[in-house]
Amino acid sequence: MTDDERAIRELVQTWMDASRAGDTATVLSLMTDDVVFTVPGQAPFGKAEFAAASQAQQGMRIDGTAEIVELQVLGDWAFLRNRIDLSITPPGAAQPMRRAGYTLTLVRRDASGRWLLARDANLVAAKE
Repeated sequence: MTDDERAIRELVQTWMDASRAGDTATVLSLMTDDVVFTVPGQAPFGKAEFAAASQAQQGMRIDGTAEIVELQVLGDWAFLRNRIDLSITPPGAAQPMRRAGYTLTLVRRDASGRWLLARDANLVAAKE
């Protein structure tokens, strides 16, 4: 495993750890300013919209896994396919919502050498 692959895997793990902890500031620090998220049923959105949605979801408990299925580094860009399996429990809810599926994510190395999430196509859906 190369140093770049290791750094990208650490990025994914940090994202998951911060999501579990409700640490939106850390999650936001892991993405480029021009990040674009694509999810079913809505128009693509950026960092500001992600931050607003995260703020509206304060108090939710998130747990789960992200398994990297494929990771390819291409210079200052890399792509990865993840298999995501999440349990999301809103405040006061008796049962968590389950979500699972795949993402296709592009990460980009910034001027300081850090890998950051730049594009994400998220196909995670309700899991029964």
